[in-house]
Amino acid sequence: MNKYIVVNQPEKWNFSIDKITVISSQDYLTNPKYALLKNARIFNLCKDYSYQSKGYYVSLLAEARGHLPIPTTKNIVDLKALKLVRIVSDEFDDVIQQSLKNIKSQDFTLSIYFGQNVAQKYKNLSTLFYKHFQVPFLRVNFNHTTKWNIQSIKAISESEIPAEHISSVHEFANQYFAKKRYDTAKVANYDFDLAILVNPKDPAPPSNPKALKKFIEIAEKMNIYAEIIEPKDLSRLSSFDALFLRQSTEVNNEAYTFARKAQQEGIAIIDYPDAILKCCNKVYMAEAMNNANISTPKTVIVHNNNRNSVLDQTGLPCVLKAPDSTFSFGVKKAKTKEEFDVLVTEMLKESDLIIAQEFCPSDYDWRIGIIDNKPFYACRYYMAKGHWQIYNWKATDKNEQDGDADCLPIEDVPKDVIDMALKSAKLMGLGLYGIDIKVVDNKLMVIEINDNPNIDFGVEDEYYGDLIYTEILSALKKRLD
Repeated sequence: MNKYIVVNQPEKWNFSIDKITVISSQDYLTNPKYALLKNARIFNLCKDYSYQSKGYYVSLLAEARGHLPIPTTKNIVDLKALKLVRIVSDEFDDVIQQSLKNIKSQDFTLSIYFGQNVAQKYKNLSTLFYKHFQVPFLRVNFNHTTKWNIQSIKAISESEIPAEHISSVHEFANQYFAKKRYDTAKVANYDFDLAILVNPKDPAPPSNPKALKKFIEIAEKMNIYAEIIEPKDLSRLSSFDALFLRQSTEVNNEAYTFARKAQQEGIAIIDYPDAILKCCNKVYMAEAMNNANISTPKTVIVHNNNRNSVLDQTGLPCVLKAPDSTFSFGVKKAKTKEEFDVLVTEMLKESDLIIAQEFCPSDYDWRIGIIDNKPFYACRYYMAKGHWQIYNWKATDKNEQDGDADCLPIEDVPKDVIDMALKSAKLMGLGLYGIDIKVVDNKLMVIEINDNPNIDFGVEDEYYGDLIYTEILSALKKRLD
């Protein structure tokens, strides 16, 4: 096979390589004789691979001509693609941490020349990067926080090689070009790219770290590329095909903004912005469930004109809820009329309408998980120790902030509980919901319809295991199909 090194300026090429022709990118792109070559391997060492540059077109036209370019066009695009973070975090992390463990500074730069580094101790790490990106001159910048993380990966030109590396690079070049076979990078063709929105500062995240890891692992098995993104990544959202919200949802936070932008751009979503608007407002929920004849605790929409007659309907103790309360934040209990008056006065300063409900004590709440009108998990959430709610955010011991939970098969849940959960979820349309139901004196009452419900490893997946993650990912895939 004929071998050609393509560079921008052959006269500045410093390496003498036997049996290989060095030509300019301009010549390769415009001289008809190169278009007619058969059995050619093209080593594209142009100084710039950016889109529509000469370096980009050398690899692109090489493929069109039936030549074998290194790097390929896909390799070039991968340098800027979202897959980088996933590749290094999932496949390289152990090698990265092991290779860089003795470095004392916070920053480190790894220069890779034809798959090698001038220091042998970084050989394995350099080989891994080259195997995936196939770029002859590659530079990787690392930063250390709690562990080593990749800051950037980019191709460099020959002119960027430090003088003290030149002799080693010359040796690497001769070894490299003398090879008879060249490994090709693995190309992953995913069905779609999924962004999972997570806020690291979320006080009550809807999925714990192990569950997030599970989502990514199951996605990989389902041929879905999944990546964790954060609120600062809104500008990257359009690069994905689907969005899964795994941060607390409120109308005024980033989750709604992401969901709304995804909807505008035709990106598949769980959950829809309409679901966030409706489920996050207790006033809406109270009115909707009343109109649908769904049984709830006695509920009154409270405002300044009726506040004095509320307790006649709810009695004491009385539960007061801010319209946008989530995870028990903004939910108060008034034991006396004096407490009621103080709490209502404070809460009506924040919202013109709030919710008052009769207090319905129980040992546990049912939580039925619904995905697109199908029940797919069932849990019993028990009250936090010594508290009247599932969450007790005032507990000094973090282990006592939430109560225990158990998970059981759908068929073991009373049929009327499942039926009520399905009826409630249909008020919201397709989506992922957690329906909270109490049974008090043999009477069923819906307490909450939660968009973006918890999917925690060891809780909601305790009975059905991986199927919980598969159902959600399949629902996203169905939206795209």
